[in-house]
Amino acid sequence: MGSVLTIRGGVPLTGKVPVRGAKNLVPKAMVAALLGNSPSLLRNVPEIKDVDVVTSLLKLHGVEVTKDPVTGDLLMDPQNAKTAASRDIDAHAGDSRIPILLCGPLMHSIGEAFIPDLGGCKIGDRPIDYHLQMLRNFGALVEKRPGGIAISAPKGLKGAKLDLPYPSVGATEQVLLTAVRAEGITELSGAAVEPEILDLIAVLQKMGAIITVQTDRVIRIEGVPELTGYNHRALPDRNEAASWASAALVTKGDIYVEGANQQDLTAFLNIYRKIGGAFDVDDDGIRFYHPGGKLNPLVLETDVHPGFMTDWQQPLVVALSQAEGVSIVHETVYENRFGFTDALIRMGANIQVHRECLGSIPCRFGQRNFLHSAVISGPVKLKGAEIDIPDLRGGFSHLIAALAAEGTSRVTGVELINRGYEHFLDKLEGLGADFDVAGGK
Repeated sequence: MGSVLTIRGGVPLTGKVPVRGAKNLVPKAMVAALLGNSPSLLRNVPEIKDVDVVTSLLKLHGVEVTKDPVTGDLLMDPQNAKTAASRDIDAHAGDSRIPILLCGPLMHSIGEAFIPDLGGCKIGDRPIDYHLQMLRNFGALVEKRPGGIAISAPKGLKGAKLDLPYPSVGATEQVLLTAVRAEGITELSGAAVEPEILDLIAVLQKMGAIITVQTDRVIRIEGVPELTGYNHRALPDRNEAASWASAALVTKGDIYVEGANQQDLTAFLNIYRKIGGAFDVDDDGIRFYHPGGKLNPLVLETDVHPGFMTDWQQPLVVALSQAEGVSIVHETVYENRFGFTDALIRMGANIQVHRECLGSIPCRFGQRNFLHSAVISGPVKLKGAEIDIPDLRGGFSHLIAALAAEGTSRVTGVELINRGYEHFLDKLEGLGADFDVAGGK
């Protein structure tokens, strides 16, 4: 039985919250430690479930992981890497998609890899076909077995010329983590170039990799026979920063996000200002607040970087429910990301979802019968409700809706929030939220 959150809404969130290393970088940088022949030190590591999952996976494979009790920094020594039993991997990673990224580093270090059936948030298909095809192109043999997939490279991994039909972040990470020690040159066209990807490249370069990011989403990797460990401070989590920004707007609050980086949030900040939110930037973070007055409707399309991130749209939809007029949000990254709106509708939001592309250009989901466009009319008065959290960002959206609503909400499934938000309930408490927790905090 998980925790149950009872939230009494209507209280503006005010105060300061810190954000540490990005959830979309830290676990991948931890995996990269497997590639080195000496220990790696990763700093600015958040205490989130994904970090715990990767820590367990690394330990299963013989990596010694030591956490500094004061700073939280991780020291990872891969010099005794070994094969792990499939049942142990499955037990530790059944609800995470990280194991697929272990494949390249494991084949370089111990010659084989096994990944269990993958879990994660239910927001779309997220097929691993890209990953497996990328590995095959490097010369890997992929074998389906009960409960997962076995991968080996009896003749070693060789560089390849690759082209992604869509700039998948996960597939780009897979190529980087595999190509850096593959023999020869790898050229990846159609690559993702998110800030977290560039930070992973910085990690690998510190280890001795030779990687060039060219124009038009082309990444060129010259394989090297061995890599050393790294010392790296992870970039801050821009998704968590944007989530707290939306929370400030929805609750008519004032939140200083310590560690937020303006450059990585440029697209979000422009939309935030257009809606009617205000922000002040200084060297240590960004203050987000509702300046008073009405919020403005708008038309918004998600996109890969440098566009408006899909992870930002769900919390922002709650804010758009309070805007005066009709807003349109066109989701082009994950096909099933609007499932979270059902709970908002029960709370009083006026949201309609459509199969048509309601943005400026048709997207790849337009002919596939997915509800991937939303029309939001406002403003409305949100009311407390019974809520079961469906996924990470959608769950955060439900919580800030409950915090802004009239009356009391009862929220279950809060554990999903811990996948990406460090000390989430402690931060809510520090911001003045009115809630109780049953079943543990």
